[in-house]
Amino acid sequence: MNIRSKLLLLAGLSLTACAELATTGTAPNGSRFLASLPDSVLAVAAPHQNLDRVVFLEEDNCYWYEHAGPVETTLLPLRTTRGNMICAEPPLPSES
Repeated sequence: MNIRSKLLLLAGLSLTACAELATTGTAPNGSRFLASLPDSVLAVAAPHQNLDRVVFLEEDNCYWYEHAGPVETTLLPLRTTRGNMICAEPPLPSES
């Protein structure tokens, strides 16, 4: 693969990395962000994360917060003080 092909591939990957993560639905307050977090999430969330701008993504059952950096604003996984992602247990299949 020549250098030009590598540069084109790298440029394409860079552009797809900028795509915004989609959320599922909106919160009861009309925003895509949750109006309030469960106490269990607040108890384990690490400091220096924007807990006012949190979404819950059903695709992975995890909480994500909006991080406004110097260049871009993006969703990052909400983490515990040990660095683990904060996720909910997936729902059990209903018996029918």
